[in-house]
Amino acid sequence: MPQTKASNIIDLSAIRVACKDCGLFQLCLPVGIGGADLELLDSIIKRRRPIKRGEHLFQVGDPFQAIYAVRSGSIKTYVPTEDGYEQVTGFHLPGELVGLDAIHADIHPCAAKALETTSVCEIPFERLEELSERIPTLRHQLLKIMSREILHEQTLLMLLGKKNADERLASLLLSLSGRYQQRGFSATEFNLSMSRNDIGNYLGLVVETVSRLFTRFQDEGLLTVQRKHIRILDLDRLHALACQSRSCNLRPNSE
Repeated sequence: MPQTKASNIIDLSAIRVACKDCGLFQLCLPVGIGGADLELLDSIIKRRRPIKRGEHLFQVGDPFQAIYAVRSGSIKTYVPTEDGYEQVTGFHLPGELVGLDAIHADIHPCAAKALETTSVCEIPFERLEELSERIPTLRHQLLKIMSREILHEQTLLMLLGKKNADERLASLLLSLSGRYQQRGFSATEFNLSMSRNDIGNYLGLVVETVSRLFTRFQDEGLLTVQRKHIRILDLDRLHALACQSRSCNLRPNSE
């Protein structure tokens, strides 16, 4: 249960679940360590207050100080355009890291905004680097995580760039399905925290096309849609639609 100090000030650092007890730990930091080393790693991770829908975790140009692991909720990353719009670059679910792209230049090249009430773990990068010197497997695992995240985004974006509108939406739904399944949730029923406009922005489609595609997918018996709730009725047909005649690997258990 959350603990408080003797005073009336809430001890935010105490409102936490230790890494060893967190169901998402093996997703965001899958390090095969235990005992004192795990306690050291846990000691540098800060559990921030929940971020409300629409609030920013960081803005473009903010100095890079930490990477963040989503504990609950979801976050979108985007780059503001010169004409005042947003170019969505990704959607981040529980167990996924945000902020890795800032390591090179020491500033955040994109902004991160909560799509719903979201909790994150803040991992100070300087402390993480120091700790990786003490825990030999930590640096290697961190590099693997970075590679996995980058490869996932590059692969999905490359596939989307070669697909028509139907294939793009089907690919995104399959990606979300697989990521939810990996986190122990249903692969066929989930909520879309992102708006139709965000989906269209990310896929390079106008919002009217996205809405029309959802209606058509529903009419064809691929899925049902109730506001933001999605229920996939035929994963195999959705996969066939996403891949068409091309070879790809977007099945829910492929992550």
